[in-house]
Amino acid sequence: MAVHKLNFDEAFDEVEFTLIAMHCSLEDYRLAYLLNKYLGIALKRKPIDLDYKKSQASYSIYEWEDHKHLTNWNLVSNICKTQTIQKADNNSLFNTQKTKTYYLLPEHKTVNYFLKIDSEFSFNKEKYILDNILKIQQIVTAYSIDSNKLQSKENLIFS
Repeated sequence: MAVHKLNFDEAFDEVEFTLIAMHCSLEDYRLAYLLNKYLGIALKRKPIDLDYKKSQASYSIYEWEDHKHLTNWNLVSNICKTQTIQKADNNSLFNTQKTKTYYLLPEHKTVNYFLKIDSEFSFNKEKYILDNILKIQQIVTAYSIDSNKLQSKENLIFS
C-alpha cells in the first residue's frame, strides 16, 4: 500500500510584517492621533483590548485597514500595569497596593508601543515611515525590529 505524505511547509508561509518600536511617554490615544497626522493613516481604537488568557494583562490596540494597498496597520501598547489591593492584616492599619507589570513582547521591555504593518515594505518605504515617525517631537526614538529574531512572535497575532 502506498503512503502519501503531505508537506504543508510551503502552503502556510509566515505572514511577513514590518514592526516598528517606539519609545515615548504619550497616552495611546494621543500617539494614535499624531501617527494619523504625520503618516496620513486613520488608526482607530478597537472596541475590545488585546488580552491573553494566560495572563491578566490587556493591551490597548488601534487598527486601520488600508483597502487601497491591502495593508493592515496596528498600534499596540507593550506595557500593561495592573494594581491589586491586599487587605490589611492584624499588624497593619492600611491596605497595600501591589503593581505588577506585564509586557506584550518581554524581550523588549523598554519599548512603549509597537506599530505592526502587515506587509513587508521596501527599505525606502520603511525609512520614509520611520523618518515621519521621528518628526513627532514627543517620540524619543523609533526603530525597526527584525521579526525573525522575536521570541514571542505569537503575541503579535491580533485577529
